[in-house]
Amino acid sequence: MRHRLIVPGAVFAALMMTVPASAAEPSPGAPGAGDAYYPAYGNGGYDVSHYDLRLKYQPKSDQLAGTATLLAESTQELSRFNLDFALDVSAVHVDGRKASFEVSGDHELEVTPARPVAEGEDFTVVVRYSGVPSEVEVSGFTSWHRTPDGAVAANEPESAWWWYPSNDHPSDKATFDVSVAVPEGYQSLSNGRLVSEKESAGWVRTDWRSNKPQATYLATLAVGKFDLTRSSTESGIPVVNAYSKSLGDEDGSARASVERTAEITDWLEGVFGTYPFDTVGGYVPDTGKSFALETQTMAFYGNERFKDGTDVSVVVHELAHQWYGDSVSLREWKDIWLNEGFASYASWLWSEEQGEGTAQELAEYAYSSYPADDEFWKVKPGDPGPENQFHGAVYERGAMALQALRNEIGDKDFFAVLKGWPSERSYGNARLKDFVKYAEKVSGEPLGDLFDTWLHTASKPAKSALGGERGERGGKPARPESWKEIKAVDGAHRH
Repeated sequence: MRHRLIVPGAVFAALMMTVPASAAEPSPGAPGAGDAYYPAYGNGGYDVSHYDLRLKYQPKSDQLAGTATLLAESTQELSRFNLDFALDVSAVHVDGRKASFEVSGDHELEVTPARPVAEGEDFTVVVRYSGVPSEVEVSGFTSWHRTPDGAVAANEPESAWWWYPSNDHPSDKATFDVSVAVPEGYQSLSNGRLVSEKESAGWVRTDWRSNKPQATYLATLAVGKFDLTRSSTESGIPVVNAYSKSLGDEDGSARASVERTAEITDWLEGVFGTYPFDTVGGYVPDTGKSFALETQTMAFYGNERFKDGTDVSVVVHELAHQWYGDSVSLREWKDIWLNEGFASYASWLWSEEQGEGTAQELAEYAYSSYPADDEFWKVKPGDPGPENQFHGAVYERGAMALQALRNEIGDKDFFAVLKGWPSERSYGNARLKDFVKYAEKVSGEPLGDLFDTWLHTASKPAKSALGGERGERGGKPARPESWKEIKAVDGAHRH
């Protein structure tokens, strides 16, 4: 028999006064991560530690079915929480119990668990879903690219919505297991290491594992018919590259570029330090796109990128992102310079290494290419705004800022900064101001004015601000022969 405890009114009141504030009623997690550029991207109230995605895809019909299991920890008492997703959901379970859900807006999945999730509690979310991703548009765009023999999910700042539910913001990084079943005769690619491949009843299932934290937009999926090549870097890192079998005339130039991945990775280790992951590679699907994207460990290269011949610079750019952008990720999207400025400058350093124009010459040429009244100088790379997040100024003026920094603090401290930063911040997130403080600590010099001039001023800096002997003398330098390759990489995004 249950006995009811009778508590006198005065005693009850005293007890209630001792209840801590944290025992307040559970509340919904925020429908956004608080990013100034994209308020509805990501979500509040929890952090994801791991995504397990079990998928089945039919290339002919573009039909995708999946079960996503998310391991997460709550950061508040949750009565409800959101996931970012755009396909059709059939069921959601939280900690093994069926949860109610509804769609809000164009990519918000609101989940209400059967019981509230306590603050600091580890919990598991299982989402079953299906759909035809190519038929789904959000705000008039899609990040799902159909190919003659399959499809690719790759875009920035959003791509997850079309193939798995997530907390879609770079500030919430997680590890990934991606298992994909496709019909025999087709292949599937994703990030990280290929763990297993099995055939059963006319289907081939491959399992990929990313064992280091990865931002959601850096996860990629490709299905089609590919030719895979395998090698390794001098330090023993496995290299896997893949090329669509329908590339045609672009096949040779694509291979001549991407097959230099091992060589470039070895060189970048000398510039940025130890490669941060256990595999490296890239893939070239027949998407008809010209952009590239630093999808973690398996860079995406649109086949149109190689339409006019080899483009080694884009390979350098995307591989440099493995340190700057992937291992060390931006905290908010306004910090995009931490990704693109460094990857662009890496291409200038590669040109310098190859004897095709020094970084100083390239910086001077870029500087002189835009008159003072050009719109280029009105974009502030340190906070370009969502409409200019992938503007050429973020890439080129961003790279000029690094050359100015190099001239200011000297090669010894500059390259110590380039190598030390990815080590100090590995697998985490950072803001631009964090990098400025780090560069000041390493160099022992105040650098606020330099960064304000190049990253936060909507006008063309004085030529002397670039530094270097030639920069001081002024005048337009000769056009470097490699400029066609070195020029800023097209953004892999819809903006």
